[in-house]
Amino acid sequence: MKILVTGGAGFIGSNFVRRTLQDAYPGLEGADVVVLDALTYSGNLENLAPVADSPRYTFVKGDIRDGALLDTLFPGLDAVVHFAAESHVDRSVRDASIFVETNVLGTQQLLDAALRHDLPRFVHVSTDEVYGSIAEGSWNEERALEPNSPYSASKAGSDLLARSYHRTHGLNVSITRCSNNYGPYHFPEKVIPLFVTNLIDDLHVPLYGEGNNIRDWLHVDDHTRAIAMVLTKGRPGEIYNIGGGTELTNKELTEMLLESAGKDWSYVDRVADRLGHDLRYSVDISKIQAELGYSPQVPFEQGLADVVQWYRDNRTWWEPLKARAALS
Repeated sequence: MKILVTGGAGFIGSNFVRRTLQDAYPGLEGADVVVLDALTYSGNLENLAPVADSPRYTFVKGDIRDGALLDTLFPGLDAVVHFAAESHVDRSVRDASIFVETNVLGTQQLLDAALRHDLPRFVHVSTDEVYGSIAEGSWNEERALEPNSPYSASKAGSDLLARSYHRTHGLNVSITRCSNNYGPYHFPEKVIPLFVTNLIDDLHVPLYGEGNNIRDWLHVDDHTRAIAMVLTKGRPGEIYNIGGGTELTNKELTEMLLESAGKDWSYVDRVADRLGHDLRYSVDISKIQAELGYSPQVPFEQGLADVVQWYRDNRTWWEPLKARAALS
């Protein structure tokens, strides 16, 4: 099997690539992997260093909006796993244009290339944020999309495009929607790596509002394992929610991170709440459990402790990224 992984130098995509090339996923053993990544601010070849010498790995620097480039890559492919996306909500609030260009138009270019080259399989990776906010209970895959940020709106648009290419053209595409990921190699603008690296350096951390927003946390290993299941066993045209089963308020998460660093609440700076900040996300994962046999396997407390230690041990990875992006 030959798989094109878009955004494969990013946090989640690189985890999928590393684990695939380590033959961690049933049905993907021996697969060749082509990574397509534009290496914008959050794409990092260091994320792929552990597998860079694999004879089954090829890297191509390029943009998913470049149809001519896609036409050189698609012949001979068995599948595309589409991670490439602009994903930081705060950046989308400041300027939504690149989110529309990459997430919507880029996905359209990939889907069109899939049609031109009779691609056998396409997995579109999305987010629970497309559902909007839910006060209680959990969303299933039939929930109407009500995105509340430019980022989530652009992802909802790409989801609908992917679905339409199945309905209109019969493309063998499945869509996944995940909850908040955490793990190693996570770009340090996101809450867990930002807080951990700040606290390691004895710096303060910013907490939005009262910290009452609730998120479901999913270890990246559990997420990419589920994506592999969808790739190999998922039904065409179907949507699969992927969750971790650990709901925490941002305040509770901050408390755990402070404790892990031996700090107290004097290190927390309250900042104005994000515009359009959704209160709670929660996905119902009964469909992927029943159909594909998925369940999260990484206990959150252990996973978080491992991540904190990873950042302690890998300053040479994250320190240049924070310096370049002026993150603190």
